[in-house]
Amino acid sequence: MPKGILGRKIGMTQLFTETGVAIPVTVIKAGPCVVVEKRTPERDGYSAIQLGFEEKKEFRASRPVKGQFAKSNLAAMRILKEIRLNDPESYEIGQQIKADIFQLGEKVDVTGTSKGHGFAGGIKRHGFHRGPMTHGSKYHRRPGSLAAKGPARVFKGRKLPGHYGAERVTALNLEVIRVEPEKDLLAVKGGIPGPRKGLVVIKDSVKA
Repeated sequence: MPKGILGRKIGMTQLFTETGVAIPVTVIKAGPCVVVEKRTPERDGYSAIQLGFEEKKEFRASRPVKGQFAKSNLAAMRILKEIRLNDPESYEIGQQIKADIFQLGEKVDVTGTSKGHGFAGGIKRHGFHRGPMTHGSKYHRRPGSLAAKGPARVFKGRKLPGHYGAERVTALNLEVIRVEPEKDLLAVKGGIPGPRKGLVVIKDSVKA
């Protein structure tokens, strides 16, 4: 059954196998999440469940949000996100989803927002090589010719300086190394996008 959960990135560390091999892992505080609503093909045109994550004080919620949670008899949540599933009917409104929905050795995809680097030049943003620094070149880190004499315009997709990072990124096919449901912790092999405390969505791997 497809499944998913919301969490926050805690940071990276390493775990050791029984043979002493060090495995780099990212620790995630996964859940607990609550099923707030269900989307069905008959009513909404697609199948999904809406998860709520991190309770917030009621006075901080707007009237429409309060009404949505009151309808389900739930406390207001800070974050709401939908997880696409084939069988939302297998979930119940108010059901709690914790880190133990994933097992050791399972493969997952983790989606988050990458770190923002602000405005960056072509060297930092795209890995361009710089020009010569001597003999009066006066052309060190600029992007170079755009080769636009004929069409007299810059083609869409041209690699140029600009805003770098702060994009939605998915790390695919990461292995679950440790599950600690009593602490709501997941450890997955390798790195995941985003800064510490960044919001992430953990789902079954599409490549598994």
